[in-house]
Amino acid sequence: MKPMPLAGMLALLATSAAHAVETAGGAMEETTTGGMPQLDFSNPLMLAQVVWMLIIFGVLYYVLANVALPRVTSVLDERRHRIEGDLEAARAAKAEADAAAGAYQSATAKARADSQAAIAGALQSAQAEASAKNEVLNARLAEQIEAAEARIATARDTAMAALREVATDTANAMVTRLTGLKQEAATAAAVQRQLAAQGKA
Repeated sequence: MKPMPLAGMLALLATSAAHAVETAGGAMEETTTGGMPQLDFSNPLMLAQVVWMLIIFGVLYYVLANVALPRVTSVLDERRHRIEGDLEAARAAKAEADAAAGAYQSATAKARADSQAAIAGALQSAQAEASAKNEVLNARLAEQIEAAEARIATARDTAMAALREVATDTANAMVTRLTGLKQEAATAAAVQRQLAAQGKA
């Protein structure tokens, strides 16, 4: 709503005051003397007070319409613009935060997938390496076992041969002492048969 011009406002107020003065003056003439002195419009001071009241009201209206209210309006507009700017900044910050959260989640998922793939690759590599080492170790152990079995067989044969010789010599000595005869061939055959029967030949 556009403010009313000061001159028009003053003219309207002056017309209203004059009409009120005339009405009050006519009423005062018809009534008897007395009543409220504040409403005695026949007093010239009352008319001056009304005029000054209109002037002061007009000045206040002018000051409010042209100075105070524009400042209040500018303050409200500035506050509204600032709030809108803050809201836009908040929306932009929220959008950036959402984008950062999405990027973080995607990066986390990618890092998790990469780590799982690396772990699976490391496990496969470790299993392959362990399998290769086990094969090498098993082959080495088989060779060592075969060599040990060969040494054991050789030692057993040597021991059995020594046992056969000792047994044959002992039997010959006993036969010679008991009978006074040397029968080495028969004694050796008997020892051989006895050892074969015991599974030691």
